[in-house]
Amino acid sequence: MKFGIGLPVVQQVPARVMPWESDAGPGEIERVALAADRLGFAHVACSDHPVVPVSRVPAMGATWYDPIATLAHLGGMTGRVELLTHVLVLPYRSPLVLAKSLATLDALSRGRLLVGVGAGHLKPEFAVLGADFEARGAVSDESIAALIAAWTTSPAGHAGERIRFRDVVLEPRPARRPHPPIWVGGNSRRAVRRAATLGDGWIPWELPATELAASVERARAWREEAGREGPWEVVAPLGPVDLVGARGQDGEVLRGRRETSDEIERLRCAGATRLHVAFHSRSCEELIEQMEAFASDAMETT
Repeated sequence: MKFGIGLPVVQQVPARVMPWESDAGPGEIERVALAADRLGFAHVACSDHPVVPVSRVPAMGATWYDPIATLAHLGGMTGRVELLTHVLVLPYRSPLVLAKSLATLDALSRGRLLVGVGAGHLKPEFAVLGADFEARGAVSDESIAALIAAWTTSPAGHAGERIRFRDVVLEPRPARRPHPPIWVGGNSRRAVRRAATLGDGWIPWELPATELAASVERARAWREEAGREGPWEVVAPLGPVDLVGARGQDGEVLRGRRETSDEIERLRCAGATRLHVAFHSRSCEELIEQMEAFASDAMETT
């Protein structure tokens, strides 16, 4: 079992953000990434919303750092930890422009990129960006194929219904061969099938262990039908975790050592291969203290 974390500060959803994050910035992000690198966490992650419609700011918040720029910056400061986009919305971008940015990030970080992708859900954001909301599933399927073609063939081409190109060369290639792992996010049946048949892993969102196990079983059957072989990751969320006695906000349920250990085991039995851990904290210093406690407690015993 491997463990990664979402970076603080980079997305500030009102219902989830810790109060200290509103006054924090690059320094705190860098400190946490360096701590994750030092402590043996498998990945750090940054999510994706290029713009937030004003009507959605109360629920989503306004602060969303760009994942590619953020992870590229942190990749230059760290030496081991993997860099996860959690998750890039594929229909928002040209697959060739995205392939170039991601390949460059992977090359510069010496093969540490993990490409988490999704079809998206925020209809007003699609409208502002000129993306087709109704076709987002089909565009996502073709975008994955187009990314792989651009990274693995030269000259590259793709002839789909919505994405077409031919006789192009993309350099630098990704450092990881044949290409960085592509993990698909989402809980819908179509998202799970996309993860199973087109991706190298699946990123579910807050599924109980029983539902996670059922989806993993379906996904494995779909992979077998599609003739897919090789490693397939299931990256489940875990949290909020509190191993140092921080107090929750207004009755928030936090997982202590026993609850955390039990939940890790439930998720492992359900098919999770990697966990994306969220910590409760009242400061950057306390977040790093939580990470240190988790690394010496949960990570050393799993």
